[in-house]
Amino acid sequence: MEFSSNLLGQAVNEMSQLPGIGKRTALRLVLHLLRQPKEQTLALSEALQNMRQNVKFCKTCHNISDLDLCEICSNPSRNKEVVCVVEDVRDVMAIENTSSFKGVYHVLGGKISPMDGIGPHDLNIESLVSKVKESSIKELIFALSSTMEGDTTNFYIYKQIQDFEIITSTIARGISVGDELEYADEITLGRSIVNRIPFESSLKI
Repeated sequence: MEFSSNLLGQAVNEMSQLPGIGKRTALRLVLHLLRQPKEQTLALSEALQNMRQNVKFCKTCHNISDLDLCEICSNPSRNKEVVCVVEDVRDVMAIENTSSFKGVYHVLGGKISPMDGIGPHDLNIESLVSKVKESSIKELIFALSSTMEGDTTNFYIYKQIQDFEIITSTIARGISVGDELEYADEITLGRSIVNRIPFESSLKI
């Protein structure tokens, strides 16, 4: 793709690095920004810079936060004895939108995937196991996607904590096998959380 301006080409190339954004879409977005008032484009740039420089990850659950402790973990009304294990922050947002879960979360930062070179030590699994050992957690809910990688990650964590007195459950299979959690509708996802089943039962399916 040829550009009449090197600056335009550079902006398009950077924009096209975003997931799901090809060169044509990137060009359309960049040209849109050029047509907007300069203040609006600068406000977007400043917001992105501010986010990148100042965003934090909760020291307890690894959720994105403005502070060292996220709003969910610092909320005294949340049940700290029930922890929902998810892949990333988008899953936290999806479950929170259902208003069906009143516990807290633990964000793994992905799932075990040998094909992609992602092993257990690349995820926030060790801190989860330590949390089970050191705190008063009574139940872990596995809410990973219904994929081979998700099931592998669930089973790995289960093996790490099976000697502790803790309930392990998994969301009901209202979520289709192979589906990512973030794309489930709120009603289905909410019911899957409420109607969760013992994790041991899922191993027999």
